[in-house]
Amino acid sequence: MLNSPDGFSRSFVLAWGGRDAAALAALCSEDAEMLTITGLWCEGRPRIQEILQAELDGAFVRSRLVTGKGRLRPLGPGAAVLTQHFVLSGIVDADGRDAGRVGAVLSAVLLARAEGWQAATLHFVALSG
Repeated sequence: MLNSPDGFSRSFVLAWGGRDAAALAALCSEDAEMLTITGLWCEGRPRIQEILQAELDGAFVRSRLVTGKGRLRPLGPGAAVLTQHFVLSGIVDADGRDAGRVGAVLSAVLLARAEGWQAATLHFVALSG
């Protein structure tokens, strides 16, 4: 449980590095929506976990996230917007070869809930160029 929104990015990185889709999904509210880095849209924590597990077992089985610039903007009591830049490396192509690295951005609307701070909406997208 996150007691403040400040730990969200770190928790995301640790769960990603541990290939822990359940921990990633637990960062989201039960009714959260997520756009994954592969462009899949997920609604609800169970579906988010299912899709992230498939991605972590596939193209991102050896991936690593390196944290870049981030910004947390409070929206008032109990709400904030997070923007976090990453470099995602160790991506595996369909033939099992290293597919290089990409810049990525995690953007989330975070809400204070009884379960702690969680994402209501989460977009994890690759940057081009």
